[in-house]
Amino acid sequence: MKESTFKHALGTSVVMIAFTIVGTVLLVSDFFATRGPIEENERQAKLELLQQVLPADLHDNELLKDTVKIAPGGDLGNRKETLAYRARLGGQPSALVLEATAPDGYSGEIKLLVGLKADGTIAGVRVIEHKETPGLGDYIDITHGNWIKIFDDESLEQTADKDWKVKKDGGKFDYVAGATITPRAVVKAVHKALKFYAAHRDEMFAEQEGEQ
Repeated sequence: MKESTFKHALGTSVVMIAFTIVGTVLLVSDFFATRGPIEENERQAKLELLQQVLPADLHDNELLKDTVKIAPGGDLGNRKETLAYRARLGGQPSALVLEATAPDGYSGEIKLLVGLKADGTIAGVRVIEHKETPGLGDYIDITHGNWIKIFDDESLEQTADKDWKVKKDGGKFDYVAGATITPRAVVKAVHKALKFYAAHRDEMFAEQEGEQ
């Protein structure tokens, strides 16, 4: 009786082990089969986002491969290390795409992507993450309106430091009544990104890929 029970338990264990092995093989096979398409989808998503702040005619290099690391903190306000994407045209620096964070949004941090031409002019700005109130402060998001395009072609030369504020605070930038905190935070963050670029442009293009 004991021998029969032992054989039954052994047989069950063998079957379970076999199922585990087969399941593991299938999972590994599925991982390798889907990893390529997933990585390509992520790559395309990043490129599409970069193209929103950087016109295609401003570069002929592979943006995702020409990057430099930026330490957290400073004018960009990022909590973690980020990447700057370097655009080149004919081998010459033509633009840079930076990640920046406005820490003082109405509902928390607002993360931005800022495209800057070689001459310090803004090519485009997009909000890539926020928690602002739907129907009120979320107009900063391009999917809810064109407000964010007010930064197109702006620069430190075109607009004096004292004017980098919303009109309610004596600056030049429009805002939607009843939602001042959100645009105020974004304007300040974009201004700081311009200052960072002005101070570090040459060194960032001089660095080897992946350094900083």
